[in-house]
Amino acid sequence: MENAVSCGGVVIFRGKILLLYKNYHNRYEGWVLPKGTVENGETHEQTALREVHEETGVKATIIEYLGKSEYTFNIPHDIVEKEVHWYLMTSDSYFSRPQREEFFTHSGYYRYIEAYHLLKFPNERNMLEKAYKLYLKMERSKNKKR
Repeated sequence: MENAVSCGGVVIFRGKILLLYKNYHNRYEGWVLPKGTVENGETHEQTALREVHEETGVKATIIEYLGKSEYTFNIPHDIVEKEVHWYLMTSDSYFSRPQREEFFTHSGYYRYIEAYHLLKFPNERNMLEKAYKLYLKMERSKNKKR
């Protein structure tokens, strides 16, 4: 059994969520949140910010740690146990560009209900739900102070 650790972000700008569409030789297709593997010497926060930037071109800012998701998948001759650490993030524009080298063909910001239904994996939908609830709570708090 092999272990892997990744980090990623639920990036929200003006209430919309950043998603990526991956198409790997028409074998792997679907909408996902940006995430990637921790490199030597990196903190989880550094990995999450780097991966969001590499995969989407977005310079994000971490707001809060959301938690981790865990799952397993098969590779030839082994099983991988993966944990992904997620962060609520914000950006300062709607600009994004998908990283073609990683087979991302589209990127963009979507309303919550659209993003929720577009996401391919249930664990990413769970993190999106948690992040959006926190985002709304923070927005309400900001509005009360005004």
